[in-house]
Amino acid sequence: MVSAHATRTRARQRARDWAEIQERMLVPLYEAVYTRLDVGPATSVLGLGCRSGLALLLAAARGAEVAGLEPEAELREIAQDRALRVLSDIYRELSPGHTASHSLVTAFEHLSCTADPASLVRDAAALTTRGGHVALAVWGPEERCESAPVLEVAHRHGGFDVFALAAPGAVESLITAAGLRVAGGGRVCCPYAYPDLDSALRGLISTGAFDTAAEFAGERQVEKELREALFPRTREDGSVRMENVFRYVIAERVR
Repeated sequence: MVSAHATRTRARQRARDWAEIQERMLVPLYEAVYTRLDVGPATSVLGLGCRSGLALLLAAARGAEVAGLEPEAELREIAQDRALRVLSDIYRELSPGHTASHSLVTAFEHLSCTADPASLVRDAAALTTRGGHVALAVWGPEERCESAPVLEVAHRHGGFDVFALAAPGAVESLITAAGLRVAGGGRVCCPYAYPDLDSALRGLISTGAFDTAAEFAGERQVEKELREALFPRTREDGSVRMENVFRYVIAERVR
């Protein structure tokens, strides 16, 4: 039996792997959304599932007021160490009497890997001021993502199909159902690039996408299959690179 201390230590290491290896891969996505919406001193940004907070730091650097919600304690601690205001529970923000006060609510990482994306979009809408925006991000078309065979390891063993919301109109239907208006979007190239295979494994596992697979098939089996899936993307110098496309959709709260 794994001790509570060992579990906590492992969770902290995985959070550091996210912050030090994986998080930077999505910077082009964050910046594309912020540029599209002219994020600056007049913007109040709330990041849903903000993880260790890099997206919030980039918004703050543009002068925005920022806050986040992150359920994982280890990731939240890193964000708080970065002097970010990050809470653990969305229901604290949606408590009775709460008034929506954010002009931009983002969901950059969690939409493709949540069991109830419709609820997430409704919550985002409830936290957005009238006339404000919700920015949602999902994986692009599977055929445009070289990480697809890697992500299939997770799906094969009971994990989420992260490309489910890549289907035309899938995100837009969630937006409409939440009472929001679709207000544009775009595609962004976000390569996954690592100096070596071990860094690639640590970075990918830190996303949480392979947790269910590890519980079902065992960590060693998942790591073995990940190594096999990464082999075609490993270069002669040992580095690993996968070209990927992400898609973002902007929604406006009009009432």
